[in-house]
Amino acid sequence: MSRRPYTRKVRRSWWLRHRRYVAYMVRELTSLFIGIYSAVLVMGLVRLAQGQSAWDSFVMMLSSTPGVLVQLVCLLFATYHSVTWFALTPKAIPVMVRGQPVSAKTIIRSHYAAWAAVSLVVLIAAGV
Repeated sequence: MSRRPYTRKVRRSWWLRHRRYVAYMVRELTSLFIGIYSAVLVMGLVRLAQGQSAWDSFVMMLSSTPGVLVQLVCLLFATYHSVTWFALTPKAIPVMVRGQPVSAKTIIRSHYAAWAAVSLVVLIAAGV
């Protein structure tokens, strides 16, 4: 009798076998880009604290072609992450009202409505 349990070998490409796994892994990858953009924003706060010339160079960096491309890629990944999370939310957080489950469509639509409302408030606050 062997004391070592059987361990199945798992290939590095296990997640490429099913579409659901690919979508899951891409959603997890999006968090990396959101983290990168968060670090860029923190770097902007540091530059702002360092003075006008440091802030101006930071804004120039973000306004350059590579800076705009990085921001667009981060925006696309953040949008993908949000859309897939909103679709997943009814499964992750089932809502009950008066003992009855709220439909998945209602939960998803309410998340999109909240997203639109927050975006509108941010745009108004930014003066756009």
